[in-house]
Amino acid sequence: MGSSCAWWLSRDPDFDGRILVIERDPSYAFASTTGSNSCIRHQYSNPINVRMGLFGTEFIKGFRDFLGDPEAPEIRMAETGYLYLLDGRLDAVFREQQAVQAHLGAATRLLSPDEIAERWPFYRLDGITMGSWNPVGEGWFDGATMFETLRRQARANGVEYLTEEAVAMDVDGRITGVHLASGETVGCGTLINAAGPRAAEVAAMAGVTIPVEPRKRCLFRFRAQDPLDRPLPFTITPSGVHCRSDHDHYVCGAAPEDDPRPEHGDNL
Repeated sequence: MGSSCAWWLSRDPDFDGRILVIERDPSYAFASTTGSNSCIRHQYSNPINVRMGLFGTEFIKGFRDFLGDPEAPEIRMAETGYLYLLDGRLDAVFREQQAVQAHLGAATRLLSPDEIAERWPFYRLDGITMGSWNPVGEGWFDGATMFETLRRQARANGVEYLTEEAVAMDVDGRITGVHLASGETVGCGTLINAAGPRAAEVAAMAGVTIPVEPRKRCLFRFRAQDPLDRPLPFTITPSGVHCRSDHDHYVCGAAPEDDPRPEHGDNL
């Protein structure tokens, strides 16, 4: 998010300031997005989220054009879509959401159990009443290439990067400086908090409380002895278990029943 904000700002012809990205993890090895499914969807209930998802797909597909660099890499995307399998409890909610999504231009469609079985005959559909699927612009993409390219392009636009960690802030009506772990202080005109699950800790340095907490999720990547004969969409079952294809592997996971706030750095 830091590199994205920096790149978008650096390409704005009306911006004439300096941009510094303070990055505690330049490898992105511990970034939340690096460890995610790297997926994008349009199936939200909030119209703002739907619009952001639609623009995200536009950005992925038109990455070179947005960067204005024909040598920039294309971002590979597996457009398999999200498929929510429903058991009657949320059918009415998903029907309302589909109407909102369709109004905004998303291609979400509602499927009957027979239509699901026709497309993916390997699903066990006992108790499934319908599905919500969008095969256009939803799926998973090569996030790592996007991250590195945005950082490289931001640097080319004059953005400075500093491998450091913010530990305190000077506040006088607004944030005027950021103290670093090294003991250095950096002057600040405007600060963007792009610390992800650490955002609340960063905000607290300025005396601001925001409702952001980390949650731990585990993904499992495996091969199948007998692979399916077609790509598996990002499938979410009523129990919360999800699974999708990942080239010749599969990725699956589920939210735990006991879901406490983990300590930062707990990646095991």
